[in-house]
Amino acid sequence: MVDIIHRIGIKAPLADVYKALATVEGVANWWTKDTTGESKSGGTVQVLFRNPAGGERGRMQFEVTLDPNQEVHWRIKSGPEEWLGTNVSFRLYRADEYTMLLFGHKNWKEPVEFMAHCSMKWATFLLSLKELVETGKGKPAPEDLKIDNWN
Repeated sequence: MVDIIHRIGIKAPLADVYKALATVEGVANWWTKDTTGESKSGGTVQVLFRNPAGGERGRMQFEVTLDPNQEVHWRIKSGPEEWLGTNVSFRLYRADEYTMLLFGHKNWKEPVEFMAHCSMKWATFLLSLKELVETGKGKPAPEDLKIDNWN
């Protein structure tokens, strides 16, 4: 198994970063606008990615586990074949004036080209999260940074 990992510091209170990760409304403001579901442990969230013209690019469903102000965990239930059986975690802690976020998209079966794409996309979306919490405006899909011909 292989993992995608990233670390980013966000100049904002930990509770604000947690809210952006742990609520449907928060996720819709940094990852993809088409986010629905339940913002609670055991809840299920659905996300839909569209291209700028409105066409569907992909969809996923995941079960949420929340550890208030410490960690948000997603267990992927449906989506791209490569994502099935993977888990996404967002661990938070304070360091100086930053809320530090340790991100992991773990348990990939093998390091395929799609994993490389997803690693780069996760990096752009984590920057969108940083912008959202620090400035009030993120860049969720379909307004996200386009990195290649897959998005």
